[in-house]
Amino acid sequence: MKISQRVAGVEYAIRDIALEARKLQKQGKEITYLNIGDPLQYGFQPPENVKEALTRAVKEGQNYYAVSEGLSELREEIAKKEKRKGLAVTDDDVLVTNGVSEALEMITASIVEPGDEVLIPGPYYPPYASYVRLFGGIPIEFSVDLHNSTPDLDDIRKKISSRTVAICLISPNNPTGAVFSEKSLKDLVDIANEHDLYIICDEIYDQIVFDEKFVGIGKVSGDSPIVLLNGFSKVHLMSGWRIGYISFNQSKKLEALRENVPKLARVRIATNLPVQYAALESLKGPQNYIPKFVSDLKKRRDYTIKRLNGMNGLSCSNPKGAFYAFPKIENNRYGSDKEFVLGLLKSKGILTVHGSGFGTQYGSGHFRMVFLPDIPVLESALDKIEEFIG
Repeated sequence: MKISQRVAGVEYAIRDIALEARKLQKQGKEITYLNIGDPLQYGFQPPENVKEALTRAVKEGQNYYAVSEGLSELREEIAKKEKRKGLAVTDDDVLVTNGVSEALEMITASIVEPGDEVLIPGPYYPPYASYVRLFGGIPIEFSVDLHNSTPDLDDIRKKISSRTVAICLISPNNPTGAVFSEKSLKDLVDIANEHDLYIICDEIYDQIVFDEKFVGIGKVSGDSPIVLLNGFSKVHLMSGWRIGYISFNQSKKLEALRENVPKLARVRIATNLPVQYAALESLKGPQNYIPKFVSDLKKRRDYTIKRLNGMNGLSCSNPKGAFYAFPKIENNRYGSDKEFVLGLLKSKGILTVHGSGFGTQYGSGHFRMVFLPDIPVLESALDKIEEFIG
């Protein structure tokens, strides 16, 4: 039986590679999983008040279909958060989704026609390219200097064509940890406005920054057609509960999106209602766990990058945010970065992700690992990586 060409083009390297690890695990091999950016798999948990809000909502009977746009109180709190970051937004500009992935799917479905092009930062988080392909579009990677976290503006200008419909930004970036400065964001907004393009900006890691203050795109947005994606999986430690949101900047150019994207929200019915109450509590309740979380990550980042850069055959830029290292394989005796990753898995039981899974143009020749585990686990894993490349 046939399948659509749309589905055949969908890839998700982060989870696809885990299938190989599970086969080995079934054979009795011990695996250290450094592939998935899920803090909750490495000992972090939501605060008690957030857990209690979830169970309280269930016990009090909040178990029915929510309104498709999302719980009104939650949308109000999300609007307040994004306003503090500079985005001109009200609760009517917010749409609650089942994670950022659904938000991205909805927006891509709404703006991409077959043959349209979408610019995405190279290397990129895989769903950005997969959703563009799913709806018949063509993902176009643009270059980013990983050492100073700056997009290559000339490269972007050269790659804009008559078929380009949007520029995507992920800041802090997955997989590289690059964090765009206020100037870089302003330059990107100016280019998008010059060519009448949507700007889709993913800020899911907005409070996980280590060395400099985070600047959201809202600060430079003006009345530009910016669609902001965010959620509760990373900063708010709610990954398995699957809740995110779309925020539309107050731009006249977004009127058609404002009218049509909610149709997709209604088709998929609603987002989990008890989880929406937990998300509301996570915004209104104490935030003191976040600095502790980020401080722990910074120590792990510093240790990981020092170790990686001390290994012959690897070099790694210093991630300014998120919780990923993206080392370059300088002397790869294997044929490709994927073969390197599979060799490391089979030889040492360390699961990372091949860099080409984040885009072949700028991701090839690298691998991605999380630095979420505590330092003793990282030390053991990095020892094995060093043995493998030695």
